[in-house]
Amino acid sequence: MYNKLNAFWHLAVLVILAITPFTACSQPNMSEILRSQSHNYQVVTVVEGLENPWAMAFLPNGDMLVTERPGRLRIVRNGQLLETPVSGVPKVRDGGQGGLLDLILHPKFEENKWVYISYSKPNADASESTTAVIRARYQDGALTEVQEIFEAKAWLRGRGHYGCRLAFDKDGYLFITIGDRQVAPRGDLAAHPAQDLKNHQGTTVRLFEDGRIPPDNPFVGRSDALPEIWSYGHRNAQGMAIHPETNQVWLNEHGPQGGDELNLVKPAVNYGWPVIGYGVNYGIGTAIHETSQKEGMQQPAHYWVPSIATSGFLIYTGEAFPAWKGNFFIGGLAGEQLARLTMQGEKVLQEETLVKNFGRIRDVRQGPDGFIYLAIDSRAGEKTPILRIEPR
Repeated sequence: MYNKLNAFWHLAVLVILAITPFTACSQPNMSEILRSQSHNYQVVTVVEGLENPWAMAFLPNGDMLVTERPGRLRIVRNGQLLETPVSGVPKVRDGGQGGLLDLILHPKFEENKWVYISYSKPNADASESTTAVIRARYQDGALTEVQEIFEAKAWLRGRGHYGCRLAFDKDGYLFITIGDRQVAPRGDLAAHPAQDLKNHQGTTVRLFEDGRIPPDNPFVGRSDALPEIWSYGHRNAQGMAIHPETNQVWLNEHGPQGGDELNLVKPAVNYGWPVIGYGVNYGIGTAIHETSQKEGMQQPAHYWVPSIATSGFLIYTGEAFPAWKGNFFIGGLAGEQLARLTMQGEKVLQEETLVKNFGRIRDVRQGPDGFIYLAIDSRAGEKTPILRIEPR
């Protein structure tokens, strides 16, 4: 009996010792100094208690605006999340990947107070939704003069792949990513909506700041194409950034199981989804694409196999991390990581993984202080923080 009890407790101790390091490693150490190839850094908590934060914007007065996917626009002031949400936010179709999504300020926000918000717009009975964009004046915790400036021709019952990212280039054009709305790639892949210019699914759109269509958009005047479209053949672009020097539009987009992409967006270019790509069907691993390359379809500048579920996108310009100037930072949802890409022109020279296991990184923004801010998301809808990367 003694020997059996001894053996039992010996086994129990071994099991505890075996799982303890794993448990400890699964909890990120917020005080730890982390090391990269160029800078030592630390990840600190800015604010807690957000529900599915999707995007951040920094106001001139020091406040931060944060969209919460269920349909709230929140204010963070002096490290505190204010209890009362911003009023005047449009009604959203919450669920799946839909809700209140991206948020940016007009380049001349200090003068005109315009903010731009993308969201999943419901139809009359909320049975369908599409990607839409509003602009509104923001002041003193309220949105006023709310104007819808874009509604995608991408109405479906499904709640996935809205795209939604917004960016202004240096010329004042507004770019919007529209997902393929999760239409399954089956049969004739060239007939998939992302290859059809008569809808907005799987496209990048280019508009004037008030929603008007620029006359030099590549498909203006064509009867077989929508004039808002700038590029097409995308799957679901969840990050977009304008290069501060070249004014180029870059985006990252979700592949299926494998095949997340980084793309330099050019007018009238077809990026191939779902005809070409580097991913496979979820779970079963069977082929989706005809091939990985095809004439008339653009190759990505970089791709990830396995996927990291690319999300927020930042091209760094700050002073806090001088060796990172010009680097691309791309959040990972499934990967719970931050990818740092060193670029030479349009070529990716090197990739480094930062900020591992701190949670699903939904958005990546540069603050006025030059630090890098991360919005952390939860699949289960648990309350999550905004984190900040600081030099050490």
